Amino acid sequence: MAAPQTSDTQDREKSRDIGALAALWPFLRPYRGLMAAAILALILTASVSLILPMAVRRVVDNFGTQDAALLDKYFAAALAIAGLLALGTGLRYALVTRLGERVVADIRKAVFDRVIGMSPAYFEKIMTGEVLSRVTTDTTLILSVIGSSISIALRNVLLLVGGLALMMVTSAKLTGLVLLLVPVVVVPILVLGRRLRVLSRENQDWIAASSGSASEALLSVQTVQAFTNEAPTRAAFSDVTEKSYDAARKRITTRAVMTVIVIFLVFSGIVGVLWIGANDVRAGAMSAGALVQFVIYAVLVAGAVGALSEIWGELQRAAGATERLVELLQARDAVTDPAEPLPVPDPVRGGITFEGVSLRYPSRPDSPALDGVDLDIAPGETVALVGPSGAGKTTIVQSILRFYDPSEGRVLLDGVDLSQMRRRDFRAHLALVPQDPVIFATTARENIRFGRPDASDAQVEAAARAAAAHEFIMALPGGYDAQLGERGVMLSGGQKQRVAIARAILRDAPVLLLDEATSALDAESERAVQAAVEDMARTRTTIIVAHRLATVKKADRIVVMDQGRIVAQGTHDALVAEDGLYARLARLQFTDGIAAQ
Repeated sequence: MAAPQTSDTQDREKSRDIGALAALWPFLRPYRGLMAAAILALILTASVSLILPMAVRRVVDNFGTQDAALLDKYFAAALAIAGLLALGTGLRYALVTRLGERVVADIRKAVFDRVIGMSPAYFEKIMTGEVLSRVTTDTTLILSVIGSSISIALRNVLLLVGGLALMMVTSAKLTGLVLLLVPVVVVPILVLGRRLRVLSRENQDWIAASSGSASEALLSVQTVQAFTNEAPTRAAFSDVTEKSYDAARKRITTRAVMTVIVIFLVFSGIVGVLWIGANDVRAGAMSAGALVQFVIYAVLVAGAVGALSEIWGELQRAAGATERLVELLQARDAVTDPAEPLPVPDPVRGGITFEGVSLRYPSRPDSPALDGVDLDIAPGETVALVGPSGAGKTTIVQSILRFYDPSEGRVLLDGVDLSQMRRRDFRAHLALVPQDPVIFATTARENIRFGRPDASDAQVEAAARAAAAHEFIMALPGGYDAQLGERGVMLSGGQKQRVAIARAILRDAPVLLLDEATSALDAESERAVQAAVEDMARTRTTIIVAHRLATVKKADRIVVMDQGRIVAQGTHDALVAEDGLYARLARLQFTDGIAAQ
């Protein structure tokens, strides 16, 4: 399988420096007070850690003293320092972990807020599963860094700097020998760290691809099972997951090798320096307590270097995760609101105008979905869009919702260009029943109320009755409070459509968009819904997309489309008489023949 393809994946660098973490600052800035408290706790624990070896030196140097009270004081001081260290460490953990959880929650909300407003054009280039991976997996990495790694890194930097300074005070000779080891340790960190960063980014890309593959398969599980494709689907997911594992294995191996090299070099140097120090003690050049103090500081410094080498890899992984999240936050949408939007006409009458509109989907730039469409729909008019599949009917609806912008021409609502208004402003006056009705994993009541969140229970029930949905909802366990399950698994296709129609009825918008709204209904339910639609259509502009011509015969005007163009317009009888595309479609659908019409 090829490398995972995400939005702009091929254009992204696989290796970037750790400076990408600077993008987290806007999320950290509001919590400067919490950060300051955490840093103070961190400085406290680091300082206490550096004081502890001094207390140990006093104890060691006074082992032979005859003053038992003095020795007791040294031990008591050492115990007090240990208690202060424990208290400071607990405080640091609480503050830093809270900061990490708060920042990551803000990042997740910011990313979701950004993505939920992106146009459908954006999701033609990126899988939903990858977006979810970034919101979960990548933010978990950032949580690990903010809530743990950064504070540990800062603490170890303080221990490294403070420990080196106190080592110099304790014994300049031994410190000089230790410093000779620094270049030997730093070189493998830099060389292997660069490789580790590349592997970390590759690992995250494969994790996202794995999540996307699983999401797609699970959302289509019935189709997968119906076509007995479980085995190839499992194989495809297994392949992507194994790719992710291989990338992780390489990353882990590289990091393990770096850790082995660094720790071996550091502690080998400590053993050598300790040997020299032991000889100095024997020669009387330094006390045993001073050597013990120096060794403790050397161990602290070595531990700090080892921890920093480990944390460096974590920071690089988090830097890659930050880059991916920043890509979502900074993603440019093909459809945007104007800087100075015009107000929506008040009141909205529902006049829709297409002026020379041509539109190409981003995924199919060479094939126009609409080609020079001119269409004027009067307020309150019921217009049906018919034609073969791929003719551009649904694209008309998507253009009215401004899910996509035309490459040429413009779409107007009551004479105002949609692109000159905020999308949420004019969409508030549109009600949609999509071809594939969306049912949320909540109650039947809340699914209908999604059309108008402030609607009362009585209004919800009235909308359900108008959509011929009341009876089957009441038959569910719990009635309107019944949970419909993910994507409405508790309902049939026709029941889903009736819930979606009830949602649109409840919205009570001046423009009603019906995209194959009755395609999954039985004859009796279709007649009931059709009556509800006809009743609604009397007071609003209604645009109906339909393949079944029987559902649009009563429309004020039927617009026939083919290959993105309008090829005919008129009433049912007039279009049949023309003997064009509509007449051919009618002959195929009406078994009684044209003469009976």
